[in-house]
Amino acid sequence: MHGETRLPRNAKEGILFLLIISIISVNTIAPIIVGLERGFSKEVYIDTLKIIPFMWIIVVLSVRLVAGPVVGKVMPKFIGQTDGFNARVLLNTFLNVTVLSILLSIIGTWVGTKQISIEPFKNFLHIWPRNFGIAFWIELLVAQPIARFAMKTLHARQNRK
Repeated sequence: MHGETRLPRNAKEGILFLLIISIISVNTIAPIIVGLERGFSKEVYIDTLKIIPFMWIIVVLSVRLVAGPVVGKVMPKFIGQTDGFNARVLLNTFLNVTVLSILLSIIGTWVGTKQISIEPFKNFLHIWPRNFGIAFWIELLVAQPIARFAMKTLHARQNRK
């Protein structure tokens, strides 16, 4: 996997990869979830745009401080040496989205309502599976492929130089 052109090869590329995925994710997942909660309208979308910068910071910090370390410890327990790139990416995406959707189902409610309450815990079994499903498919079909394409393009350009 070290020579894989679809993944970051150093810290600078890792930051770019994270930025691409997080910006796409926050700008698609948050409006869909808020729209399902409050209805899809221009006013709801504009309200969502106001919280997106805060959610983006929370997402990046959650990835770096919580999901990354947790997934890093869990992945080796499930991945074998003969498992291919797609299997590794799918499991990595599944585990990251699981951790992040659990955290953000709670924190996102607090940010969206501008108050810390027990409400997200009361509704957790209702909102988390929906949030997980939305986030998983956005990650798998949109954010991750775009970020991997960007890495592949970057590496091809570097190889030409």
